[in-house]
Amino acid sequence: MRKIAIWILAIGLVCSPAALAGNGEGKEKPPAENTKKAEKDSGKTEKSAAPVPTNPELAAEIEQMRALLKEQAEQLEQQRREMAELKASLNHEASAPNAPSPAPTATGNTPTLVTGAPSPTAPPAANPANPQAEEVSPLQFKIGSAYITPLGFMDFTAEWRSRDGGSGIGTNFASIPYAGAPAIFQANLGEFRFSMQNSRIGFRVDAMVKGAHVIGYMESDFLGNNPGNVAVSSNSNTFRSRLYWVDVQKGKWEVLGGQTWSMITPGRTGISPLPGNLFFTNNIDVNYQAGLVWGRIPELRFVYHPSKKVTFGIALDSPEQYAGGSAGGSTITYPAALGIYNGGELNTGGTTLGVPNLSPDIILKLALDPSPRFHVEFGGVERQIHVFNPNTLAKFTKTGGGVFLNLNGELFKGFRVIANTFWSDGGGRYIFGQAPDVIVRADGNISPIHSGSTVSGFEYTHKNFLLYAYYGAIYVQRNLALDLNGITKIGYGYVGAPTGQNRAIQEETVGFSQAFWKDSKYGALTLMGQYSYLSRNPWFFTAGQPSNASLSMLFFNLRYTLPGSAPAMK
Repeated sequence: MRKIAIWILAIGLVCSPAALAGNGEGKEKPPAENTKKAEKDSGKTEKSAAPVPTNPELAAEIEQMRALLKEQAEQLEQQRREMAELKASLNHEASAPNAPSPAPTATGNTPTLVTGAPSPTAPPAANPANPQAEEVSPLQFKIGSAYITPLGFMDFTAEWRSRDGGSGIGTNFASIPYAGAPAIFQANLGEFRFSMQNSRIGFRVDAMVKGAHVIGYMESDFLGNNPGNVAVSSNSNTFRSRLYWVDVQKGKWEVLGGQTWSMITPGRTGISPLPGNLFFTNNIDVNYQAGLVWGRIPELRFVYHPSKKVTFGIALDSPEQYAGGSAGGSTITYPAALGIYNGGELNTGGTTLGVPNLSPDIILKLALDPSPRFHVEFGGVERQIHVFNPNTLAKFTKTGGGVFLNLNGELFKGFRVIANTFWSDGGGRYIFGQAPDVIVRADGNISPIHSGSTVSGFEYTHKNFLLYAYYGAIYVQRNLALDLNGITKIGYGYVGAPTGQNRAIQEETVGFSQAFWKDSKYGALTLMGQYSYLSRNPWFFTAGQPSNASLSMLFFNLRYTLPGSAPAMK
């Protein structure tokens, strides 16, 4: 009982108004001052407080208790300081130049309302050191130490073309029909269609693992291979994979593996796999713009960030030796005795996974960002293509490749200019398959085809309105040979070649995007429009037939972006 009384008395002394008041800094007043104050107070009233015990043993125990309480208070203060320093350190790491990018505003070909530096504008993944991040995106949730952010949007697209391209809401640029061609309904009839196929669904996972930032990213749409009767009654569009990758970044190094936007795709800033950091136009057309160099390809990527202004990357892309036939591109003309190459050794757009590829395509890229308003990148791709002649048992291998230079800069607030260029010797696969990689000679040997492209234009953003205009062009150089009889011409672009073997494809596009409202809690509602004029010129056409093909296209799109994917209004 005595010790309990001593504790109660000690706590009372420590917590007394005089002790709590201190000298304004949480310190105790000197004993002399306490004595004077006690004497003064005792003179004001007869009912003074009980005197402090004078027993030496009791006083010593009280002082011991007071010292112990003071020591514990100092330890708590020290722990608070250490926690504050740790929090500041984590916040600093999260905002460092080499920190992983935040989640993108949009997935796929979503118009990006760029203000200043072109970067994703959706809320970043929540950080344990930043509790406010959870308030930004209500759909973001946590499992263990990982933060999961659902991504996606719902599209309602209206598409009209002056001639029937027969490809739905994605344009096959290389095969638009010739105007007035007799007995071909596609050239004499337009087309109109509603669709929801471009709607997306996916998620992003962020986690810190032993000091490394790990990002998992998955994205899908409904543009898969549909059955022939898909548009008759139920319109049960096929769900398909677009992106599925994991990225690990620690310090200045970054490694990615999975199906991603190929590193050859033009960027808006640095070298990043996130859709919001890439340039694939703001077009509604799900095949983007004629002349765009891109791919969504299984890839292993290594990236080095020496500084926030310089990034270097090397990637190994899944290869595919290609002879035309995909996305409307024309195939080459084969030697009569080597039909086995067609769709067997060279992909012709319907070969699936049967082509005997030799080795991965190797892509190098150096990106420079001297300021948030300017981005430049250049690099190249190296490819290996091999074939086997079953008639002579000869094997042939050729090395192809290409180079690119891409610029993206803000001339004044909200106004950006874009220039992307690509030239290749056997790189037609990366121009959306609009040009073959090689031709086949009479002896079974292969010869790469020169091809190149550009997409240039501007984007102007004001608040939540975006206006853009692009010019895209593709050029495919002729490459011809003679068959074994020494008379018949084969290859690409020769006199007498099919009219599908194009020399040039051009597209002019203008479009807009208007966001009515955007909020991370409620999503976003956006209206988009696009007009394009598309033309193609073949290497050969017969007398009396059209020398080129052209059409006009008009798209409108109403998009609701899911909460968590949409930034707040600016």
